[in-house]
Amino acid sequence: MRNISFALTTPQLLAGTKTVTRRIGWQHLQAGEQLRPVAKCIGLKRGEKVQPLRAPLLVVSVRQEQLRALQDDVDYGLAECALEGFGDHATLRWPSEFVRFFCDSHKGCTPETVVTRIEFMFTDGATA
Repeated sequence: MRNISFALTTPQLLAGTKTVTRRIGWQHLQAGEQLRPVAKCIGLKRGEKVQPLRAPLLVVSVRQEQLRALQDDVDYGLAECALEGFGDHATLRWPSEFVRFFCDSHKGCTPETVVTRIEFMFTDGATA
């Protein structure tokens, strides 16, 4: 089973408010696959181990889109921010803030970058 890191959105994942994530790459992921959510999987220091955060996630849908799609259609962007776990969060409420956050945390990313949108569901009974 493939690991998927939630280093930037651990609280949202643990709270069960996040059911969508965006990634650079991941084009070959398919609906029906399971992913193990972990705190981080790259940049582990010597002796550190991968820390699972909860039961595996079931991928519901996968598609590619430009990151700017969240800004171009504000209603879509607001709905997606909520699915990303930022609906009631004090910051990153607006799609433009989410796009800036994503670009700032992914080297070389711009609003025009094509990202993979991954929708998932929890297999441990938690719901958003």
